[in-house]
Amino acid sequence: MKQVVQNYKSGELAVLDVPVPGCKPGGVLVRTAYSLISTGTELMKVSEAGMSMLGKARSRPDQVAKVMQSVATNGVPATYRKVMGKLDSYTPLGYSLCGVVEQVGAGIDDVKVGDLVACAGNEHALHAELNWVPKNLYAPVPDGLAPRHAAFGTVGSIAMQGVRQGEPQLGEVALVIGLGLIGQLVVQLLTAAGVRVVGADPDPTRCELAERLGAAACGDPASAAVEAAVAELTGGHGVDQVFLAAGGGSNQPVELAARLARDRGRVVDIGKCRLDLPWNAYYEKELDVRFSRSYGPGRYDPSYELEGRDYPIGYVRWTERRNLACFLDLLARGRVDVEPLVSHIADFDDAVETYQRLKDGELKAVAVLFRYPEQAEEQGESAAPEVSVPEVRRTGTTVAPARSAKAPVRLAFVGAGNYATSMLLPHLARREGVELSTVVTTTALSGANAQRKFGFAGATTDLDAVLGDKSIDAVFVVTRHSSHAELTRQALLAGKTVFVEKPLALTEDELAGVLAAVEESGNDRLQVGFNRRFAPLLQEAKERFGARTGPASLRYLVNAGKLQHGSWYLQQGAEGSRFAGEGGHFIDTASWLLDADPVSVYATAAPGNEDLQVVLRYPDGSTATISYVTTGAPGFPKETLDLVADGKVLRLDDFVKASVYGRKKWVSSRLPKARDKGQNAELAAFVKAVRTGGPMPVPLESLVATTAATLAVQAGLAGGTPVTLARTP
Repeated sequence: MKQVVQNYKSGELAVLDVPVPGCKPGGVLVRTAYSLISTGTELMKVSEAGMSMLGKARSRPDQVAKVMQSVATNGVPATYRKVMGKLDSYTPLGYSLCGVVEQVGAGIDDVKVGDLVACAGNEHALHAELNWVPKNLYAPVPDGLAPRHAAFGTVGSIAMQGVRQGEPQLGEVALVIGLGLIGQLVVQLLTAAGVRVVGADPDPTRCELAERLGAAACGDPASAAVEAAVAELTGGHGVDQVFLAAGGGSNQPVELAARLARDRGRVVDIGKCRLDLPWNAYYEKELDVRFSRSYGPGRYDPSYELEGRDYPIGYVRWTERRNLACFLDLLARGRVDVEPLVSHIADFDDAVETYQRLKDGELKAVAVLFRYPEQAEEQGESAAPEVSVPEVRRTGTTVAPARSAKAPVRLAFVGAGNYATSMLLPHLARREGVELSTVVTTTALSGANAQRKFGFAGATTDLDAVLGDKSIDAVFVVTRHSSHAELTRQALLAGKTVFVEKPLALTEDELAGVLAAVEESGNDRLQVGFNRRFAPLLQEAKERFGARTGPASLRYLVNAGKLQHGSWYLQQGAEGSRFAGEGGHFIDTASWLLDADPVSVYATAAPGNEDLQVVLRYPDGSTATISYVTTGAPGFPKETLDLVADGKVLRLDDFVKASVYGRKKWVSSRLPKARDKGQNAELAAFVKAVRTGGPMPVPLESLVATTAATLAVQAGLAGGTPVTLARTP
């Protein structure tokens, strides 16, 4: 299928061929009929992409702050690779469309194949021929409403949420500053609510359009016309609400709002304009400044948008989805008219040219629609089927899959998220004797990006096709945590060598399922991404420390820090706790340093936060204490480790410095150019095992023991007592 994308680094716009997205449970696959260009938000993004790197930094100071924090935590080289990787990727455009349901995912019962729906979301309602849309981000289109009008649903919801924030009442007077697409819709919604409206915009054409659509008067904000109209309609008191629907760097809108609002009036920011509030003016009138967050309650909440958890109507009357449905209803009943806003309808194939004309100012428009081909299957493509678990049964002794020693090692990736593209694929793409065969993703664009950047031979959303491909030697599972065990199980049953990022499993049942697949297939060719034991600095320090004769005491401080709001790591119900996701790293490192697997686990947590203390006991009496904290200073190193035994001390400082104190002192001779946490060496060992058929880099027994110990942490927290790790057949 085709999709409009942009490279934020170069500014390139393209209509790209990408795989069809899979139809996951909890949503529907929609074939687009019309999608709407947001001439404000999208053109701002397009313009930013054309800026120099300095210009991009100036336009997004919030992102610059995140980059500086990453430099402090991960160092300049790693941060540079991460930032450049993100910039030099195709990103999608679009967030408002109407289309026909082509496939219905599990758990969906309110629409069926063939229904017309309006869709929202800058990750789900893209300028693409097909989109997977979760339940709370689509709404059925009322009978008789034209698809091109229903495509306005998302921007209509944005305007509606802004109006709701202003709490207008019958007979009041409002001022709308900025009469672009959102401003024109705000004018109509206020008029429908019985509010008299004054509009302000320097473009006389937009002023005339707003008056035709119901505004009492409109004019240039720099002229006296707007102020005179407000004085006449309010008896000199000022407007009850001001809606800021303008963009740009001028502070004129907020200054005009203060001048024309009544005492204790409300100022609602809907657009993205400069907000240097003149303190005296806002203080003297005690103005109530409010912000409108996009489409309404539920926005940016993964449990609402992705998991389909609705807010009870008794507590949240107007959510994203209910706003969307309400706006469609107003359109269908003729209370809002979007046809006069349609300045241009372009064929989807002409998307790049259309954006360029808008950016250059050649095409003057309030709203532009993309029109898609009629509902016909693309040549050679169809909607991706849902992934099924193959019933493959094999028994016998464990053997490495047969392959030619001279042939390149052919790898497939399931998942191409940030970790895969920044920490794994850059090493594999330049490794001699490795061929990146296929990347499997649920979203089309991420697969296309990975294919372009790392040279995969193909990209798909069909996992079964990859597992059934006899030419693929190994499969990397680099998806969200909740899917690791099942995908690993399927790949083992298909006879593949498997590299799965941590964690291997989130529950005992999942771990048992993986081991059952090993037993059934006779295939134990498995590696979990516990990379720290492969870190060159730590390996050298362990060698310098030497063998032990007595028990050891190990202390591992992990200054994990706070997660950003909206991170999927916070979805504990679906993805497990944060420690369940990454704690295996630290348990594996401790066990490797102590040359044993733990026999018991005790865990305790600080009340009210995610800080954990985990104590592991080993067969020879050694102990390892892992302090996993989220409340530390962000500037402090992320990982520090001390190992004490036999009158010796090994010290590791965040993989940039190591030292061993004993009869002789050893300190790493020079600081490495970057923190090397062992990914490259781990991948080299894995590829060698695949190529030669030799033993896997880490014994399966160790992987299982580390996973069981990680799971025991949660059990220990629940019970408040040590958990014994009993070895069972």
